[in-house]
Parts: sequence; C-alpha cells; structure tokens
Amino acid sequence: MTTISVPINSKLEESINNLIASGYGSNKADVVRRAITRLAEEEAVETVLRAQKEVGLRGDLRELAKKFK
Repeated sequence: MTTISVPINSKLEESINNLIASGYGSNKADVVRRAITRLAEEEAVETVLRAQKEVGLRGDLRELAKKFK
C-alpha cells in the first residue's frame, strides 16, 4: 500500500473528524479512502450515463440525411 500526504484546510479536517464521529470510517485514512472510492464509483456511473445519452448514428445514410433536413 502506498502512503500519500495531502495538505487540507481546517474545514476539511473538521469534516473528516465529523465523519469519523458519525461512524463513516474508523480513522482519517479510512474516511479518505472511502471518500475516494465513492468518488471513483460516482464518476464511473456518470461516464456510463453520459455515454448512453450520446446519439448514435446507425442505419442507411440517405435515411439519416433526410432526418437532418
């Protein structure tokens, strides 16, 4: 496991401490690991949702061209 050092302001530290107090994690490192994991999962879901919204062009080009007139 790799260790990193990330400077945070007092407000973020207070948030981390509140999350520990509420049982979200057992210590600061656990809270940060869980938060990063959750962010990565949310980003993956957003990527899939964006891809589903993209319009795919399939079919006969002449028929497709008629739709754009």
